[in-house]
Amino acid sequence: MNPRATHSGFTLIEILVVLIIVGLLASLAVFSMGGNSQQRELESHVRELYLLMQTASEQAVLNNLELGLLLEDDGYQFVAFQDESGDWKPSGERLFHQRTFPEWMAVTKFVESDAPRLTSAEDKLRPTIVFFSSGESTPFEIEFTIGSDSDLMHSLASDGVSPLEWREPGSEDEEW
Repeated sequence: MNPRATHSGFTLIEILVVLIIVGLLASLAVFSMGGNSQQRELESHVRELYLLMQTASEQAVLNNLELGLLLEDDGYQFVAFQDESGDWKPSGERLFHQRTFPEWMAVTKFVESDAPRLTSAEDKLRPTIVFFSSGESTPFEIEFTIGSDSDLMHSLASDGVSPLEWREPGSEDEEW
């Protein structure tokens, strides 16, 4: 053996420096990709309502009944039209139970006011949006934001005939 042979490889310090740099880059990537928790929670609430509205629309057609969405400032619930009594009652399905919005979420609704409602104005459970058994719905647009920050706005909309649309922040879709 040659006593002058050099040893090659990495020192422990070099390996630790590389691991620290990789760890810092990974944590930076996670924070920048994930957004803040309110943004994720806003998207989750809008996704849940979007899927429930699609389901209600399909259930109305399949079961030949009228379902409605009673949208309030602090939450929403689905109601079903009772043909016998001629009024709206909370939906009996567990899937359509009453839900609330977080306090920080701002909801703005634009609903066509002269659309058919199936009841008189005195009905306490008069829905904001009706999903008819014909497959149509009340024309509407609902905007969801974190407080007054319109940069992160999610929108759900339908012209009453077309399927429900969900516009996420940054989408370049045409105006409805």
